Amino acid sequence: MKIILPFSTLLRNSALQYRMKIILPFSILSGILLESVSAFTHASTLGQRTQAYSKRNVPFLPRGGSLYATVEVETAPIQGMRPGTSGLRKKVEVWSDTQNYVENFVQSLLDTAKQRDPTGKIDTLIVAGDGRYYNNEAMQRIFRVCAGNGVNKVLVPKGGIMSTPAVSAAIRDLDGGFVQGAIVLTASHNPGGPREDFGIKYNEGLGQPAGEEFTEAAYDRSLELVSYSSVTGGPDVNLNADIGTTFQITPSSLVVIIDPFEVYINSLKSCFDFDMLRSFWSRNDVSILFDGMHGAGGPFARRLLIEELGMSEDALMRCNPLPDFGGCHPDPNLTYADELVKKMGMAPDGSADESIKDLTVLPTLGAANDGDGDRNMIAGSQFFVTPSDSLALICDNWEAIPHFAQRGGPNGVARSMPSSAALDVVAQARSIPLFITPTGWKFFGNLMSSKELFDGKDYTPFLCGEESFGTGSDHIREKDGLWAVLAWMSIIANANKDVPANEPVVTVKDIVKKHWKKYGRHFYCRYDYEGEIFCPI
Repeated sequence: MKIILPFSTLLRNSALQYRMKIILPFSILSGILLESVSAFTHASTLGQRTQAYSKRNVPFLPRGGSLYATVEVETAPIQGMRPGTSGLRKKVEVWSDTQNYVENFVQSLLDTAKQRDPTGKIDTLIVAGDGRYYNNEAMQRIFRVCAGNGVNKVLVPKGGIMSTPAVSAAIRDLDGGFVQGAIVLTASHNPGGPREDFGIKYNEGLGQPAGEEFTEAAYDRSLELVSYSSVTGGPDVNLNADIGTTFQITPSSLVVIIDPFEVYINSLKSCFDFDMLRSFWSRNDVSILFDGMHGAGGPFARRLLIEELGMSEDALMRCNPLPDFGGCHPDPNLTYADELVKKMGMAPDGSADESIKDLTVLPTLGAANDGDGDRNMIAGSQFFVTPSDSLALICDNWEAIPHFAQRGGPNGVARSMPSSAALDVVAQARSIPLFITPTGWKFFGNLMSSKELFDGKDYTPFLCGEESFGTGSDHIREKDGLWAVLAWMSIIANANKDVPANEPVVTVKDIVKKHWKKYGRHFYCRYDYEGEIFCPI
């Protein structure tokens, strides 16, 4: 039984600046009424008890029920909430200073998700972010909206940080495969900081970014909202609590701290031969340098390269996540990964720095991730690999990657329209179905999941990529920066399998030039415009 009362009936001294009603199960209401004297005449004592429990990472529960209470908050539509190719991105102050901005958008997402789910409800969600400025504050607001909407279980990574590909892997495999989606806090490769960008996107049940039907429905919903559901009271969730810690937000809704790494690392192990990689990359004449650009991918690179493959810390740079990405623009390209470019012996335009004479001091392979860990840049010593060439080379060398080799090669490949035709000629030569899509990974997701979503042909194993340094496969439904790094580590190892240890290794440059000799070289230009651009008509 539920009783609906004006909020002021329960809290006479409420300082809330908006009207609301509170909905409580009768058992909880009874507990509150029984404790009315201690709860209302000794509020300071209750606050001290709550604070003490909060410090011990244990949510305090008053006798008779939860400290939190479900509320329905009046709001109004907010213009401009139409998601782009991957979520809604705005300046931090828009999210933080506009009343109900986070709550309105999340309510629109949840309403859309519930409407599209066959059960009409959302039981289990992941909430994770790339660690940028405002990540943790937004998470606390999202937990409350999820609880208010009856989400039974919210899974959040320890520390609140999880790369976008890791989120996709977790949706597919965590909690017995019953995760219905994820709210991902990221603005991808955009800068972070108090005056920079913040974003939220939704991934659906197969791990893929929400499609256009979903995002348009969410946008339409945002234009008609008159209220959102949430909970009030209680301490915030301690994001740094131990893995497995549970926070009971309402009697039917909880937040669980999860391991951000395990499921994702296992998905990579299903694609590559870790024993072979560990053996080859332990040689003294090969090395790798990975630039995490202070984004979410850094801790995953450490777990992968150091803990799993046995490399030294020298293989990593900028792999500690920072809210402002250390003041850098976390976009893995020649302009913003300039430190890596220099360490790889290249000039700013990607050509060889002729002032470097001793090439033996340069890493064999260089790579970089973006803010949320899904993009990648690939380079060899004094040699830059364009994203389009990288995709084509992975396709032509699929035998070096167990995910493809064990199943007879890719069953389909795809590229975004703005990328070069380097993939096209390889696909034609190797009789692999090719698709060209608009920009946006969700279109690749439709192809990867064509059988599950549309009862169509199964194109897996699948390989795809875009001009903006995104590469991935069907092991998840997002682009995956570390997957691309492992693909290149495998290609280099395979190219050197018959090279004696005392002979010069086959380099990235050698591999690419051999590819050009076989298929020809393709060119394209990408122009990036920063900030606001005025184009007179």
